[in-house]
Amino acid sequence: MRVLVIGASGYVGSRVVPAVLATGGTVRAGARDPLSLQRFWWHDSVETTEVDVTDGDTLPAALDGVDVVIYLVHGMRSADFREVDLAAAHEVRHAVDESSASRLVYVSGFVPDCAPHELSEHLLSRWEVEQELSRSSRPVLTLRAGMVLGSGSTSFEVLGQLGGRLPVTVVPDWMNSRVEPVAIVDLTAAVAGAAVSELPTRSFDVGCGEVLRYPELLRLYGRITGMPRAQVTLSGLPEAVIGRIGSWLTEVPSETVAALMESLRHDMTARDSRWIGSLVPSGYRPLGIERALQRAVLPADTSVPCGDRDPMGPLPGDPGWAVAATEARRYSARGIPPGGRTRIRRRDD
Repeated sequence: MRVLVIGASGYVGSRVVPAVLATGGTVRAGARDPLSLQRFWWHDSVETTEVDVTDGDTLPAALDGVDVVIYLVHGMRSADFREVDLAAAHEVRHAVDESSASRLVYVSGFVPDCAPHELSEHLLSRWEVEQELSRSSRPVLTLRAGMVLGSGSTSFEVLGQLGGRLPVTVVPDWMNSRVEPVAIVDLTAAVAGAAVSELPTRSFDVGCGEVLRYPELLRLYGRITGMPRAQVTLSGLPEAVIGRIGSWLTEVPSETVAALMESLRHDMTARDSRWIGSLVPSGYRPLGIERALQRAVLPADTSVPCGDRDPMGPLPGDPGWAVAATEARRYSARGIPPGGRTRIRRRDD
């Protein structure tokens, strides 16, 4: 099975590629600049190809001889990212329909229970892309996820940097949303399972089954890293102001931070756990929030070959701003220090 991973140079893509290789598949890693893929440890184990999803002319060659397409592209760094993402999805859908590919796998975001016009721009864009791709004549499996836990993940690094840069964490009252994260190792397992699935077009919510409110998650991160912070909840803080403050406090590109923080006004939880038993074995147990955080903050053991390291931790090729955050992070080898525990609820509680 030959799998084209579009967006292989991104964080999720960098973990999906080795997960697919582990299943015995052949990977063709696609990126706008194929030379950028040389920074990853798996570079010599894959084919590389140029893919610019905004330029349909690059797609036919990339799709030639491919059995499965995994689409991981999301743009949040320009004011018109919604239009760009939708146009790119149209190009990809058309190219897949004209290719040998038998299915397409797309990683999207949770869709809260509200009207489309009430979604944040970030979530609305992902929903629009999902709708466009699902018009393909080939089966399309959409995996919806919320916060991805793992060193180098944008949403994880925003969590850590927001909670650790100041002695007091200011939390707007509208950010008291319920979140259900997923560990990157569980998301990649779901993607690899979707790639070999024979299911028809449908979507799956991929979560860990545990839920915390975002301020509780910030506190838990602080305990695990040995950097507990006092929290102050304020009302009346506009989303735009919080987005600007978040951009100032973090190493993450400002447009991305603003888009992610805007989404926190919604509850970001899975509707069910159908992905277990459909994409992974029925006995599969995803990492819980506490254990996922503990693994994500551990420093890399550079004496261990990259292919044998924990994908939850830092790896060569992670974004430069994430590497800087990892180096600045203080670690607690003892796990959660004394001072109380966070009550982590199952989704159905």
